[in-house]
Amino acid sequence: MKTFAQTIDLVDDPDRIEEYDLHHASVWPEVLHGLRSIGVRRMRIWRTGPRLFMTFDAPDDFDPARDYQTYTDDPRCRAWDDLMRPYQRRIPTADPTDDGWWTAMDLVFDQEAAQEPTDGEPDR
Repeated sequence: MKTFAQTIDLVDDPDRIEEYDLHHASVWPEVLHGLRSIGVRRMRIWRTGPRLFMTFDAPDDFDPARDYQTYTDDPRCRAWDDLMRPYQRRIPTADPTDDGWWTAMDLVFDQEAAQEPTDGEPDR
């Protein structure tokens, strides 16, 4: 399994943000099933103001650009996606040539992969 991270903004309107949060407090069962059916595991979304940050685990060969939107082959999942889109806006730094909606984020630090100093002293 591999962990993916993506970000997107919400429309900067407190009422719309509250609606978005309420939708996610009771995600439709078909959406949960649809995500699992394409290999997405343990999806988590955090929010600060209008900025969303999402992580999810999926098989190592999962390609979000190729695979993620296939969950919308299910009509109910397509309806959920259509419902969520008007709340969302691509982030200002999103690549305009990228067809994706959410913007992929690059891993810059992984505590588990970081090397501990061998002499017991912290690196300076």
